[in-house]
Amino acid sequence: MEILWAPWRVKYIKKIKNKTCFLCKAIKEKTNRKNFVLIKTKKAISILNIYPYNNGHTLVAPCRHIGSLEKLTPPEIEEIFSQINKVISALKKAFRPSGFNLGLNIGKPAGAGLISHLHIHIVPRWQGDTNFMPLLNSTKIIAQALEETYKEIKKNLS
Repeated sequence: MEILWAPWRVKYIKKIKNKTCFLCKAIKEKTNRKNFVLIKTKKAISILNIYPYNNGHTLVAPCRHIGSLEKLTPPEIEEIFSQINKVISALKKAFRPSGFNLGLNIGKPAGAGLISHLHIHIVPRWQGDTNFMPLLNSTKIIAQALEETYKEIKKNLS
C-alpha cells in the first residue's frame, strides 16, 4: 500500500485552537481572494481549504454559524447544494479529476476539526491516489480478516 503524505496538515493539527470561526470570519470580510472564497451568497459560502487533502479541496458551509445538519433550513440546503454543483463543475474544468469525495464530519469523534460550524468537504480525486478513508478518518481499509492474513503469513514463513 502506498502512503499519502500530507506534511502541511501538521501545522493545522498543532495549531492552537482559535476561538474565532474561520468560516464566519471569511463570511464577514469584504475581501474574498485573501480568504480563498470561491462563492459567497447570503445563505452559503464556498472556500478553499488552506490545509487541503488534494488540490482543489473546497469547503461549502451555511453562512449561519450552526453545527447541526438538522438545523439547516430548506433555502440553506438548496444554496449549499447549488454551490456544490458549481464548485464541482469548476473543478472538473480546472483540474480534470477522475472523481470526487463529498464529506461531512459531524462531531469530534467523526473527525470534525471545526465542530461548531457545519461544512461539507469537496475533495477532487484522481485515478491512483489513495482512498478517502485514511484522509478523513485516519482509517485504512483492510481487504482481509486478520485471521486469514495471519494464516497466509504463517504458511509462507515455513
